[in-house]
Amino acid sequence: MGTAANQAVPEAGLRRIFADLHLHIGSTGRGEPVKISASRALTFRNIAHEAVHRKGIRLLGVIDAHSPGVQRDIAELLDRGEMEEAPGGGICYRDVTLLLGAEIEVMEPGRGPAHHLVFLRDFDAMRSFTRWLAKRMTNVALSSQRVRASGRELQLEVAARGGLFVPAHIFTPHRSLYGSCADRLSDVLDPELVDAVELGLSADTAMAGFVPELDRYAFLTNSDAHSLARIGREYNALLVAEPSFDELRKALHGEDGRRIAANYGLDPRLGKYHRTHCAGCGTTLDEREAEAAILAGPAARCPLCGAAKLIRGVADRVRALGRLAGREQPPAEAARPPYICQVPLEFIPGVGPKLLGRLLDRFGTEMNVLHEAPPEALAEAAGEKTAALILAAREGRLRLEAGGGGRYGRALSC
Repeated sequence: MGTAANQAVPEAGLRRIFADLHLHIGSTGRGEPVKISASRALTFRNIAHEAVHRKGIRLLGVIDAHSPGVQRDIAELLDRGEMEEAPGGGICYRDVTLLLGAEIEVMEPGRGPAHHLVFLRDFDAMRSFTRWLAKRMTNVALSSQRVRASGRELQLEVAARGGLFVPAHIFTPHRSLYGSCADRLSDVLDPELVDAVELGLSADTAMAGFVPELDRYAFLTNSDAHSLARIGREYNALLVAEPSFDELRKALHGEDGRRIAANYGLDPRLGKYHRTHCAGCGTTLDEREAEAAILAGPAARCPLCGAAKLIRGVADRVRALGRLAGREQPPAEAARPPYICQVPLEFIPGVGPKLLGRLLDRFGTEMNVLHEAPPEALAEAAGEKTAALILAAREGRLRLEAGGGGRYGRALSC
């Protein structure tokens, strides 16, 4: 027995699975709205079905499970035996586990709003959390509602129920920790009660590295899906024994060989808020103009039209946070899981619903198309041109146009 065998011991019995931990519910099974801006096809059951039959994602975070209407759906699925509670936490449907979560908005005094993700181990814990929320929330049936409590109070309630706490899409200019609430996490949250942070679509691991206080936390890349098609737009590869709440907790904290093996995220340029943008004249500012606007703060005006309608970009915000913390360059990423820039199939020119259907019929799931399908088989199913674009996306060779101001970036060509 040599060194290699000894090194393999911590990973014995573990396997690599994909996880997307930020999925919305559009409506209950009875048609009641939950996330107003999400597709009504996003029900608890449909999310599980999509994951099994199309996506190839084994662990899903449903972050509207606090809604009483969604809980009624879950109870009915459990009662019928269509789903069951997982011994390690979560709700099982075939080989997929759905984690019970909530996205909560907190408005600290004198600050802007921030969204936080909460995950609880089992159905009873989530129903207990809903009872607490209902006394402090105007409409607990809806998604992403504001709670009449501070961030630290929310953290304590989550910790008391054995849950996980993850600040959501931390750099986006609207409703996020660094985008609209604070310059430092420790200004509004207890750092000891944060289990991970979610980067958001417009940032990657290198960008988050500008912020020293994040060095201690695992990074998550999730889709924030508002439709079934966008499940898996961003996701994580986990090394775990099974898809469950308990295994996720261990992976976030690097326990017993469990870990985040890789983050698969949009190339940040594809995100809606990557660059600073003027909503008045539609101009995307260059780096010099954006830096001046960030330094000017809320009083900043567009250098071209003079409008006070600048939507600051994530790329510019993280550099400003780095300067504030005395870090001009992010550290080497060797200690972090690899961040693999992902161009989802929906962004690739030529991939419409019909072709996507053919690809899924041929290769089974989107994960297989993006990661596994051989070039010859792709060309046969999609045509030479589109197959070349899918392969270029897989290899990071696709040309991109950066997004900003609420407009997604675009994939152009090889």
